[in-house]
Amino acid sequence: MSKFSPSLTSRVFRPDRRRALQTLGVSALALAARPLWAATKPTPVVVLTAYPDEVLSRFEAAFEQAYPQYRLQLIWRMPHDALPYLEQPGQGGVDVYWSASPRNFARLHQEGAWRPLPVALEGLPDHIGKTELRNSAATYTATEMAGYGFACNEPLLKQLGVPLPRDWRDLADPRLAGRIALPIPARVGFAPVMVDLVLQAYGWDEGWTLWSQIAAQSRLVDRGATFVGDEVAEGRAAVGLSIDFFVQSAIANGAPIRFVYPTHGGINPAQIAVTAAAPHGDGAAAFVQFVLSQTGQKLLTHGDIRKLPVRPTVYEGLPADYHRPFQAAAQGAYDYDGPRTRDRLSLVAALFQQMLIEPQGQQADLWRRTRLARERGAGPQALADVSRLLGVPPLSEAQAADPALLAAYRDRVEGDESPVTAVEAAWRAACAQRRAQADQALKELGV
Repeated sequence: MSKFSPSLTSRVFRPDRRRALQTLGVSALALAARPLWAATKPTPVVVLTAYPDEVLSRFEAAFEQAYPQYRLQLIWRMPHDALPYLEQPGQGGVDVYWSASPRNFARLHQEGAWRPLPVALEGLPDHIGKTELRNSAATYTATEMAGYGFACNEPLLKQLGVPLPRDWRDLADPRLAGRIALPIPARVGFAPVMVDLVLQAYGWDEGWTLWSQIAAQSRLVDRGATFVGDEVAEGRAAVGLSIDFFVQSAIANGAPIRFVYPTHGGINPAQIAVTAAAPHGDGAAAFVQFVLSQTGQKLLTHGDIRKLPVRPTVYEGLPADYHRPFQAAAQGAYDYDGPRTRDRLSLVAALFQQMLIEPQGQQADLWRRTRLARERGAGPQALADVSRLLGVPPLSEAQAADPALLAAYRDRVEGDESPVTAVEAAWRAACAQRRAQADQALKELGV
């Protein structure tokens, strides 16, 4: 029997909606509203997802109205839990996986977890800029996109005398010290790609130096902590680094936030696939077709959802301030090539943790003294030497691409509680030595 053969023992429970997003669950509301004497019992379609209720409830209602012969059964799993769930024999009885986790989709494709998409894909681009929306085998495809950028509190920026940031270098402005909300890459799911897109845009050494400056003057946001948008809306931060859908609904509801898509942007696609072991193939095909249809894609633009559809025709007639990613991509905004560096994301997050998060207080003080030395007329070479000590990581881009090293981080996910590895301890020690050298150099400059 194949690893992904249907399981005879997999079951899906149906708790009420309040529990559906915490444990196995589906909405029984639609079934409760139907007469018990209905002649034909609807066929279930089991969907594994990480979407919140404001998305799922609308898609559930719209899909079941369009396809009354089916009823969705929703299983909620974050990406790090979804992967082992879909790797179990029979894939847990799941028909469709629908989530924003490109690494999961790519890995599961390699394991033979998907069947070819059973729907027509006309009118759906396979790329936006250099970002892949659909894999070459057409076993999974994007359903919507989230754009990386800056949630900005304009009144606070004006008070600080800082112009609206347009790109990542603008975040190194010293007037923003303590006023940037930064999600911790090793803890927050969307953040590793955000780090990596800067490394691609500016190059390995310059990108890390820029991140060193940004992280040193940031407020750190952990998994489960206050949302980045709340930090900005409530005035604790002037700029928050985020993806658009986390803050767009707050903006629509009146939060004093403006979202800026940077010149060097990035897209994180949510994708959909039908499992190889899907017990309800026809229903799975119907759900995928609905999500990708004009109707399903239009639903993504609802004020409480505010996502970026992958069907370009949906943008016709949307408000002028609604971001047009395909237009932005034509101007080079989305040249980030996710597949090229996807395998290093967990490694990058771990390095970020040891180099910039754990010693953040020391880093902040050293960068402050570096700026003071510049103001006092220190020579450019001395300042460049200090910046290099604080910003260049303890391994090169080529070393970070070593297959053996990448393999060690293949299964690392955001929020992993594994102890620090020997490799990470070596990074930590190397960074500490460089900070000590920077401290000594700054003392010699009189600061």
